[in-house]
Amino acid sequence: MRTVDIFSMAFVAIARNKVRSFLTALGIIIGVGSVIAMVHLGQAATQSVADNISQMGSNLLVVSTGRGGRGPGGVRIVSKPFTHEDVEAIRNDVRGVLVAPTVTTNQNLVHGNVNHNGSVLGTTNEYFPTRNWDLAGGRLFTDEEMYTAARVCVLGSTVTRTLFGGSEPIGQTIRVGRSSCEVVGILAPKGASFGQDLDDVVAMPITSVQSRIVGHRDIRTIFISAIEDGTTSRVHDEIDELLRHRRGSSMEDDFFVRDMQEVADTLEGTTRTLTMLLGAIAAISLLVGGIGIMNIMLVSVTERTREIGVRIAIGARVRDVLWQFLVEAVAISCLGGILGVGLGIVGTYVATDKMELPFLLSTEVMLIGFAFSVAIGVIFGYVPARKAANLNPIEALRHE
Repeated sequence: MRTVDIFSMAFVAIARNKVRSFLTALGIIIGVGSVIAMVHLGQAATQSVADNISQMGSNLLVVSTGRGGRGPGGVRIVSKPFTHEDVEAIRNDVRGVLVAPTVTTNQNLVHGNVNHNGSVLGTTNEYFPTRNWDLAGGRLFTDEEMYTAARVCVLGSTVTRTLFGGSEPIGQTIRVGRSSCEVVGILAPKGASFGQDLDDVVAMPITSVQSRIVGHRDIRTIFISAIEDGTTSRVHDEIDELLRHRRGSSMEDDFFVRDMQEVADTLEGTTRTLTMLLGAIAAISLLVGGIGIMNIMLVSVTERTREIGVRIAIGARVRDVLWQFLVEAVAISCLGGILGVGLGIVGTYVATDKMELPFLLSTEVMLIGFAFSVAIGVIFGYVPARKAANLNPIEALRHE
């Protein structure tokens, strides 16, 4: 029998029971769709983590004060803050870095009759290249403004939009807490990172924030960027050694040095593991779909026993019968695979839109999902096909 005839008879049999064929394929549809959606969601989550980390800055290390030792009665003592001398020591003694000390506080921001509670950041000009943050207009701080604690500021896009609407902010004056400052620059939009609006900020010279707003010279966080790629590990070790020496740390450091690339790698590894776990769980439904195909094909063999006997009696070979039923099983699973890929794409789009994740599609993932559906058809369709091919033609003809 020709291959074309085998395929033709298989598809006629499928078309004869459209509803049953679709319900049989439904398990494959749900299985493939679930696997594709879960894997794509995991990839989207991994990409989101990478994007959030990259928004924080490139080759970034964050140095922050931690807990000190224990005082009388075992009470934890808050560690001492960093000083400007510590900052200068890092700048001078650690090779190939940009160093940006920061002081942050929340203050009421006022322009005209508009009030907004936002974050005020005291820092230096090195902060902006450290955090990969460009200017959209205006300028940064001059050396004289840094030295004299001048009342100048650079606004994030959220603050600019809230306080000024569509008007020009540069050259205008806003009130920050009880102080005032002249707007000299506007930062380019940065977006959100880990749920925090990075653009809701007013940046001022660190000396201005310390003397005019917070009233002290304490520094709790220092942002450091390694200028050359691949040197963050060396920079991390040098900062550790330097600060441990300057702060007299012995057994337990009272500061932390966090390499954001290590944080990114850890988070991405976690999301990849979760993606594999979710994909494996979703793949179980593929096995359920395969069992459904085998069950329905066995029922089909029983229903068509007499037909099979007639075919064998008039000269059909065993392999012709085997191929007919195997083609039916594979055709049903292929239909389920195609519809499952479509379901997975739609599910991925809806889920990423609701979860505000990047919409990513991987051709490799979709091809693997479809290939698994075909494999399920072959594996679970073989037993019924083999049973049909091995029927005794005389007993099959007697079957009612």
